[in-house]
Amino acid sequence: MKIDVLTLFPEMFEGVLGHSILKKAAESNAVKYDVHNFRQFADNKHQTVDDYPYGGGAGMVLKPQPIFDAVSHIQAEAKQSKPRIILLCPQGQRYTQKKAEELATEDHLIFICGHYEGYDERIREHLITDELSIGDFVLTGGELGAMVVIDSVVRLLPNVLGNEESHMKDSFSTGYLEHPHYTRPADFRGMKVPDVLISGNHRLIEEWRARESLRRTYKRRPDLLESIVLSEQQRKWLDEFKNE
Repeated sequence: MKIDVLTLFPEMFEGVLGHSILKKAAESNAVKYDVHNFRQFADNKHQTVDDYPYGGGAGMVLKPQPIFDAVSHIQAEAKQSKPRIILLCPQGQRYTQKKAEELATEDHLIFICGHYEGYDERIREHLITDELSIGDFVLTGGELGAMVVIDSVVRLLPNVLGNEESHMKDSFSTGYLEHPHYTRPADFRGMKVPDVLISGNHRLIEEWRARESLRRTYKRRPDLLESIVLSEQQRKWLDEFKNE
């Protein structure tokens, strides 16, 4: 996968892309990152990328020209006909694990990180393919949102995680929140690991995990259950949770 980022603050990405799984993914050639300061594409001597909004109002608006030209430059270099061009914006579609899985199948992603009051609307209407928000809150820019999306996508690429099954049972990948995890010691200051997990009975362990995954989802994110068809066993468990 090729990932390009358009930002006014490319140095913000150095720590994120240069460590841990994202760094290992690049070293293994699973992904290639390029971070571009789109100010260098401004067509004026002062390299301004924003201007006052027509009609008045507070704040500055990002001009279309630098961003359009930056995207054209990236596409010409990559020789890709149809990259996914993603705008990070609080007005965008709420980002989900399902969307991460969709983006992980692409060959080329371009992220546009805005600042100031907003984007010229022509960027939305004529350039991007996706407009994403990582939550119902406002950040000072799109950089942190882009980092979140990149991390969630890259970890899904083949051979990036040490165990290929790791992401398959993540929270939201299955539709449920993930079950609790424990490790050694089995007894830590009187707080004990559930007996079933050290029983060696894999059937009972999987049953416990499925039950606890459903319990956690019901307790913390019951809204997720609205779109899931439960088995008869799961419905029985759910009735038990409601009576606890």
